Formats: sequence, C-alpha cells, structure tokens
Amino acid sequence: MADERNLEVEETEVITLEFDDGVEVECEIMGVFDYDGKEYIALIPDDGSDDVYIYGYKEVGEDEFELVDIEDDAEFEKVVAEFDKIMAEEA
Repeated sequence: MADERNLEVEETEVITLEFDDGVEVECEIMGVFDYDGKEYIALIPDDGSDDVYIYGYKEVGEDEFELVDIEDDAEFEKVVAEFDKIMAEEA
C-alpha cells in the first residue's frame, strides 16, 4: 500500500487557470494528495512568485479533472497544514 501522504504526479503537466477577473495564469501541476478522505491538487503558478495554489480535485473522466474551490476556511487551513507536512517529509 502506497503512502497516501506523498504527492502523486507522473510527468510535468501545465494547466491554465482563468480567474473571475479574466486573468489567466499558467500553472505546473505539483501533485495530487489525499487528506481526510478527499483529494486535493497543488499547483505552482508561473508568475515568478513562491505561491502554491491548492484546490479540491475531482476526476470527471479518463484524463479530465475539475478544480474545486475550498470555501471553508477551517478546511483550507487543515489542507494547507497537511500539504506543509508532506513537503517537509519529502525534503
């Protein structure tokens, strides 16, 4: 059984996010991870910052997925803490 705390990514993939204000940002998919029975995705924006975007992740087809905003602040904080733990373990 694989360690569920590892980020899973097979190859470098880039997606383009379009925000409500029409701004588009290309992001590298850092990986997908599980927390509390749900899947989340970490994205690195190609904007010169050190930011990491974290969204809920939902597969909707064979090679398709959907990003889901994490609207609950408490859930978001827990997911970020889990992501930080994973990054510390992989360093």
